[in-house]
Amino acid sequence: MIAFWILAALATALAGWLVLTGARRGVDAGALGAPDLAAAELGELDRLKARGLLAEDAFAAARAEAARRLIATPEEIAPTATGSRIEQRILLAGLALTALLAAGLYVLSGTPGLPDQPYVARVNEWATGATPLEPVQVAAVLARDAAAEPENMQLQSMLGAARFQAGDSIGAASAFRRVLAADPNDARSWARLGESLVRSQDGVVGVEAEVAFREAARRDPGQLGALYFLGEAAMARGDVNGVRVTWTPLIAALDPADPRRADLVRRLARIEAGERTPPSEATS
Repeated sequence: MIAFWILAALATALAGWLVLTGARRGVDAGALGAPDLAAAELGELDRLKARGLLAEDAFAAARAEAARRLIATPEEIAPTATGSRIEQRILLAGLALTALLAAGLYVLSGTPGLPDQPYVARVNEWATGATPLEPVQVAAVLARDAAAEPENMQLQSMLGAARFQAGDSIGAASAFRRVLAADPNDARSWARLGESLVRSQDGVVGVEAEVAFREAARRDPGQLGALYFLGEAAMARGDVNGVRVTWTPLIAALDPADPRRADLVRRLARIEAGERTPPSEATS
């Protein structure tokens, strides 16, 4: 914990130094650049006068103004630098106040005396605690258990489902692939693999996902989720007959009171009429 506070203080000091250094460079550039610009302006005025592009009175007035800036004293330039120094102090005070507020918030809402807790220790605490776990925590506990028992396909299947619920579609797909490597006839895992792939593609039924759904439906025609997504894939290709063939048994399998059935009937009718329809909630 002491190391954390030392690093935080160093980071704050470094940020302040970088801000003030940048501001100082800006002041120096402004203060030192004025005479150089005035001298360049005098030379340009002389060239314009020599080419006959400036009238005598205009040349005299412009040259007098440029000469005045060239011989300006440091005191005449000082207001810019003084203003910048005030701004630097404000910036420095703001940085210090930010650091103090951050430390105060941590003291109020954090636990300064709590020692660092490795990730493995946290996972073990989640596994043995009585507090309900979030989906991400459940997935972490199951990942620990599955790593300890790599041959336990039930754990792998549970891990895939937990990762899916936690929003880790890629990790879920990996777990279901391990299940299918051990048992290629697991229709449910084929369907879950397809759903994970669809989620990883932001709802698009890609080629690999469609293959997984076909494997699921071939092994178990009762995999309603697979039938739904196969219909979506057929609709994306403009295959009206493919939608009809896959969704007709799905509609028949759903309870007449199920709102998903009415939605699918309505969508199928619109598809057969040549209309495009948005996807509905997956049937599982």
